[in-house]
Amino acid sequence: MDLGLNTLTLFGMPPVDQIKLAADLGCGHISAGLEPVPWKPHYFPDWSLRNDPQLRRDMTAALSDHGIALAFGEGCIIRPQVDVSSYAADLDLFAELGAQGASTVSMEPDASRALDQLAALAGLTAERQLALTFEYAPPHTFNTLDTVVAAVKQVDAPNLRLLIDAMHFFRTGGNVDQLAAVDPDLIGYAQLCDARMVGDQEDYYAEAMYERSCPGEGELPLRDLLTVIPEDVRIGLEVPMQSQIEAGIDLRQTVGRIVRASRRLIESSRQH
Repeated sequence: MDLGLNTLTLFGMPPVDQIKLAADLGCGHISAGLEPVPWKPHYFPDWSLRNDPQLRRDMTAALSDHGIALAFGEGCIIRPQVDVSSYAADLDLFAELGAQGASTVSMEPDASRALDQLAALAGLTAERQLALTFEYAPPHTFNTLDTVVAAVKQVDAPNLRLLIDAMHFFRTGGNVDQLAAVDPDLIGYAQLCDARMVGDQEDYYAEAMYERSCPGEGELPLRDLLTVIPEDVRIGLEVPMQSQIEAGIDLRQTVGRIVRASRRLIESSRQH
């Protein structure tokens, strides 16, 4: 079981510290952006993998020293009036860091242009021997399992796979029978978290970025979901819990609780 820590969970923790925390908790991989999320807590220093070659060297060494993989780099978003070719330099940096892939979402309302940009990004990542995972959520261009699977099939790039996020999957009306019917080779990554089945916030992004629930403490049928995720697919923890930070609880303590709960849930699902 390759369990990992995803960027949103860590609220801008510097990358070397992120790697050390993953290793301390027995995780095998991380995801990372080139800069911290804008809403990082004040106690984390600013950092930039774009502008700091020494930090890139330190991160590469830490990944090697601790046996942690950089599963994918984040931040290459398909947006209106932005051409994905502008991400070429960022993709070069992810490749330099030893990333195995990059991730993307589509916020381009024009579905035709979004598909063209997705195909172009798949090409850019393939040129750098990177995989590309495509995530979806309720506010996105392709916002159901059927439409995102159709998009991936239409682009038909060998390195393009689907990313299934538990909250987004269920909030877009997904069910495990649908997912079980999807070609398992199309699924490249899964993100675990918990939440209410129906949100109570008007701003979906605010809930997704700031406040989800520890796996097993919400209403999502995660055990059922995990039974249909192929066992060789990596599982990342995307569980931002800002309320814990605001309550003065150390982030490392919170992440440790998330990892332990997730591990119990995964092991339980695989016994059935």
